[in-house]
Amino acid sequence: MGADKKLFTLVSILIGISVMLSYTLASYTTLLFGVNEFHFAIRQTFFAILGISIIFFLSQLDPDKWLTPIGFLLFFGSLTLMIAMPFLPESLVSAVGGAKRWIKIGGFSLAPVEFFKVGFVYFLAWSFSRKLGHHDGMGIMNEFKRFVPYGVIFIGAMFIIAFLQKDLGQVVVLGLTLLFMLIFAGSSFRFFFSILGGIITAVIIFVVTAEHRLIRIKSWWALAQNSVLEILPASLAEKLRVPVEVEPYQIGHSLNAINNGGIFGVGIGNGTFKLGFLSEVHTDFILAGLAEEFGFVGVVFVVFIFLWMLQRIFKIANRAQDKSVYLFSIGIGLILSFAFLVNAYGISGITPIKGISVPFLSYGGSVMLGSAFGIGMVLMASNRVNMDKADIE
Repeated sequence: MGADKKLFTLVSILIGISVMLSYTLASYTTLLFGVNEFHFAIRQTFFAILGISIIFFLSQLDPDKWLTPIGFLLFFGSLTLMIAMPFLPESLVSAVGGAKRWIKIGGFSLAPVEFFKVGFVYFLAWSFSRKLGHHDGMGIMNEFKRFVPYGVIFIGAMFIIAFLQKDLGQVVVLGLTLLFMLIFAGSSFRFFFSILGGIITAVIIFVVTAEHRLIRIKSWWALAQNSVLEILPASLAEKLRVPVEVEPYQIGHSLNAINNGGIFGVGIGNGTFKLGFLSEVHTDFILAGLAEEFGFVGVVFVVFIFLWMLQRIFKIANRAQDKSVYLFSIGIGLILSFAFLVNAYGISGITPIKGISVPFLSYGGSVMLGSAFGIGMVLMASNRVNMDKADIE
């Protein structure tokens, strides 16, 4: 009966917006790197066309034949690459700050973690649908026992991503997705909060054992502390206050860009904070650039399209009779949601900046193609969902 055309259209709109923003927000960066003014727009257009093509191609496949092979290929293939990357020569991988996150392919750099996220969600959906069910008063210890294999896999992935690739933001997104998928798979809320406590503890350990993360936390708190501490007693507030050793200029400029945009924005191409105040605003700070040039109205439009896209994904999940399809669709919706929220909270100063890209909006081939595989597989699954619905009717 065909894949969900509305979902395909909504994603295509977001991808089209990303191409436009890659041109208008990268004007300073093109001068900085001495490249053509259309350099980033052309590259993003290439990945946009490739991403839409992947989504369309996957949406035409039979989910009974292709969903599992593609899901496991993404999971095991990207996991193998992430394990191998620290041992590969710099001619094959790109290293930034001592972390090897990108593999060089024909003049482009792709991050395996973006594809791993989709494969990880599929693996969880496939396994949860077979091993997990409703807790039915089985007791929290028994819930922990059946969770142990997944916990080991997650800890292994967390070590690779957080320690070897120094990318705690991706761990936060994966951890939240795993946590909420457990609930949808039938775990109890008591178990949910127990695992949440464990994840929070792990994140704290990762933060305090890495100096660059501590500096980032202090930088964020230096900006946020005044609004928080003013509601506390003076004696307690003074103990929690930290000196502003490093000016949190990125968050400050991001907030100023959002404020400068106002309701309707300063107009396309007229933003000022992209002119060296925010580094490479077309990537992680794309929402701040959008807010400045298109204002509150532009942000609301993008959020509306994004939420509509999520609604279509969750609708596919809700109609699925196959539990693995149900959990996979929910997982993709969750991982896209958390990536958007982590980025939005970071650029608005609510949480520390995590370096997470906005799916389908931020410049970059890895996040575009990784997200495209996720949506394409959901659309592939929607073929089965539509048939199931027809059978019922």
